[in-house]
Amino acid sequence: MNQDAFFALADQLESELTGSEVLFCSLDGEVSDFARLNRNRIRQAGQVRAAALGLTLIDGARQADGTCGLSGDPQADLVRARHLLTRLRTRLDHVPDDPYLNYSTVPGESQRQVGEEAPPAEEAIAELIAAADGLDLVGIWASGEISEGLASSIGHRHWHRSLSFNLDWSAYLEADKAVKASYAGFHWDAGPLHQKLAVMREGLRVMARPARTLEPGRYRAYLAPAAVGELMDMLAWGGFDLKSHRTHQTPLLKLVRGERAFDARVNIREEHARGLTAGFTAEGFIKPAGVNLIEGGRFGDCLVDARSGREYGETVNAAGESPESVALEAGDLPLSEALARLDTGLLIGNLWYCNWSDPNDCRITGMTRFGTYWVENGEIVAPVRVMRFDDSLYHLLGDRLEALTAERELILSAQTYDGRSTDSALLPGLLVSGIDLAL
Repeated sequence: MNQDAFFALADQLESELTGSEVLFCSLDGEVSDFARLNRNRIRQAGQVRAAALGLTLIDGARQADGTCGLSGDPQADLVRARHLLTRLRTRLDHVPDDPYLNYSTVPGESQRQVGEEAPPAEEAIAELIAAADGLDLVGIWASGEISEGLASSIGHRHWHRSLSFNLDWSAYLEADKAVKASYAGFHWDAGPLHQKLAVMREGLRVMARPARTLEPGRYRAYLAPAAVGELMDMLAWGGFDLKSHRTHQTPLLKLVRGERAFDARVNIREEHARGLTAGFTAEGFIKPAGVNLIEGGRFGDCLVDARSGREYGETVNAAGESPESVALEAGDLPLSEALARLDTGLLIGNLWYCNWSDPNDCRITGMTRFGTYWVENGEIVAPVRVMRFDDSLYHLLGDRLEALTAERELILSAQTYDGRSTDSALLPGLLVSGIDLAL
């Protein structure tokens, strides 16, 4: 469903409201190409065309919401939407007042597009298969358009459209020996793909050597952006939302109280204006261009969604409780010099199965798994057997942080649970004087 059709449907529904009813209409749609690869060949391919209409009916302090699928046929979609609206009216008679009901009463309009036309999936995948000749490559390609719309009887008319591609893959050597990589963005350029595959081939060559077994202990390490992404995902789990802070359940409580700090070079920002997500919330609030979450190693501002904003009397600045377009500020270490600066220690390409081991100390545990190597004198010499790490971010982003790379990598979420995710991260690599390996 396009912008005009969505707004026309909303106009029709709004004309049928009665009394003091307020209606918010939202649209989530996508036209996506998908392809799954195994042994460097396409095993499954297809296109998804989907659109869902969300309705929130409000009367006084009561609200009811629901969703229905859309077919693209205006008359059929109007019938479905009317049926949903009728069901919400019936439900509204039986729900209590919502003490945290919060929506924008200021009408407004916006229109934004991110990215350009994605490359034809056939061309991009053909280039991948040719460039990865000889590799046992397994992965998934996703590309296309994601649309989000919002309309209300108050006068909101917002539209957001993003076009992106995301290639997530691994190349296997044997058994559990593999190297993982991803390439995503808004503008297709085959150059980075070829560069990543060249690095992957070198990684597989090293992985064929006998693996090194490390004793538990603290090791100097360089964490690639993909590994840093896992750390950021953990911080997003209760680290920045207002409710977790006000109820003292955030893992950053010691940071907020001033008892601990990150390195002064650590600046983390939610960049609404950069990411794939819409610049408005489902309740009609306009997001600021960005929110400074960590400034100079100290805690900055919380993310405040509509319900928490009502509960705690704060200004809404986000659609949900966790970052959707997070960015960690770059440093001054050229990526080309990262291993030379590491000298001897671990190159950690990815982290896996992360969880809090002690949230009160911001301590995380997880596995190294694929793509971890032992480095000597700035040269990769051997793969490292899978190890478990257990360490605090107050160390990895604090007193043991030596440098952040000057280059950053854009990482788009590959999740497709409720449609293609619009979450993204812009991250550098980290050089740390030590990471604790537990076993």
